[in-house]
Amino acid sequence: MDKKKAEPRDEAVTEELKGVPEEFLDDGETGDQDSDDRDGGSMDDALARLVADLDAAKQEVLYAKADTQNLRRRMEKEMQDARAYAATGFARDVLSVSDNLSRAIDSISAELREDDKFKGLVAGIEATMRELDKVFAQHGISRIAAMGLPLDPNQHQAMMEVPSKDAEPGTIVQEMQAGYMIKDRLLRPAMVGVAKKPD
Repeated sequence: MDKKKAEPRDEAVTEELKGVPEEFLDDGETGDQDSDDRDGGSMDDALARLVADLDAAKQEVLYAKADTQNLRRRMEKEMQDARAYAATGFARDVLSVSDNLSRAIDSISAELREDDKFKGLVAGIEATMRELDKVFAQHGISRIAAMGLPLDPNQHQAMMEVPSKDAEPGTIVQEMQAGYMIKDRLLRPAMVGVAKKPD
């Protein structure tokens, strides 16, 4: 009975497969089983490859996210620095104006300060100097302390040595030009004279 049922099916299949080359035809059950085993093995291999590819892709995504986050942080810091230190070049140029105002105030004698004709002029120069210092402070520009302090090569530039009995060697005893910081960066070092032991 099974044979009778199988025969018409075989004839129908044979009819459909007319013209197909023999090497492509599968004629036995053992071939089907081998094929199933091969497919099962290859399915396991394919699944293992897919899992490995997925893991590799996950790692690449994590690395890409980390790189993007680092880049974003670096860009934010660069933008903050650009905002904070944008005025550096301008501030360095304006320091010469501050130096000239300081020299002008220092050169005014006590007599001229008391003279009624010059009192207004002196007051105006001093007010301008105070306003300039106020603007510097608003933009994070501060004067470097120097006199009486030990020489700090990060903030002071020694221009000469001055023999001194009163000050320890290496102590700043003279300031030729004021130094300035802009926030936490050096804008201009203070040019100073440093004490040394007398000969």
